[in-house]
Parts: sequence; structure tokens; C-alpha cells
Amino acid sequence: MSYHIPSKAHEILFEEKKSKFYAFACFVDSREQAIASLAGRRKAYPDARHHCWAYLLGNPTQAVTQAMSDDGEPSGTAGKPILNVLQHGKIGNVIVVVSRYFGGIKLGAGGLVRAYSNAANVVLQSIPTQIFVEKSSLKLSVSFGQENEVRQWLMLNNGHIEAVSYLNEVQMTVNIPANLVQELKSLISPY
Repeated sequence: MSYHIPSKAHEILFEEKKSKFYAFACFVDSREQAIASLAGRRKAYPDARHHCWAYLLGNPTQAVTQAMSDDGEPSGTAGKPILNVLQHGKIGNVIVVVSRYFGGIKLGAGGLVRAYSNAANVVLQSIPTQIFVEKSSLKLSVSFGQENEVRQWLMLNNGHIEAVSYLNEVQMTVNIPANLVQELKSLISPY
């Protein structure tokens, strides 16, 4: 399975009734990395009233984990709308942090939901992405005669050998795109 991930960090400024929303998005592949990104945004905008965020790890259609925070905004008006944008987007392994500077005009609950959703949408629509291909690690036992065929298949299909040992058969640990596991198994099964 493949999906898009951020290829580099990106930030936009979104304004709503004099309030400024600095929306930042970047690649993360762990909770620790997400928290470190949040800390970086707090440091970049230390005087912002709120640093609301959400992250989604893994494939955007079937996230491994996700989390969010309203960071002092009324419950459900910031973190949840940002997470909702992530869940309905096409980008995985991503965090969005929106740092808000209050502009003097209250937005109300509906206005906050719209503003945070819009900020998250704009930053995700404009972030540079690349394709991420999920990989699977497999242990194989193949005959000596079949080894070259497997090596050729790996080279042609973006796979690589992590380890190999020669006993009665060739024992290989390989890493291949997850969507090609069945194809490789079919290749070696007749032997």
C-alpha cells in the first residue's frame, strides 16, 4: 500500500477577523517526533495564545494512531477539526500545528471550528509531498538454483536483501513493497 507523506515542512498564514492562524505541517513517524515538532512550534511562536494540533501516523485511510489537542480553546473547536481534515485527506505520517494570535474579535465556537479547519486544509493542500511505499520483511528459504531468480525479481521490484545464509538451502531475509508479497510467494512456491 502506498500513500502520500510530506516531503518537507510547510507553513502558511491564515487570517480570520483579525486573528492570525499560523498553520504548520511536517512529516512525523512517531508520537515522540510529533511532540518534538509541537515543541518547535511553541518555541517559534512563544507568545501565541494557543498551539492546537493533531497528528496521524500511517496510512491516512487506516491510521496506526492519531491524537489531537485544543490547547485551551473551547473543547472540540480546534484539535478535532484539524484531526478531521487529516482523516479525510490523502496525506499520512503528518502533524498539523496551528498557532493562534487573538485579534480582538471573538469568533465563537462555530467560527473557531471553521478557522482551524480552513487553516489545516490550506496548509495540507499546499504542502509538498512524495509517495511512501509500505514495505514488508520476509524470511525465505529457496533452492540454490532459485537464488538468482529471486535476486533478479528483487532488483526489478524495489526490494532488497537484508540478510542471507547458505545452509541446505539459501535462507534470505528480504524487504519488499507490501503489495508485492503475494507475487513473490507465488514466484517461489512451485519449488
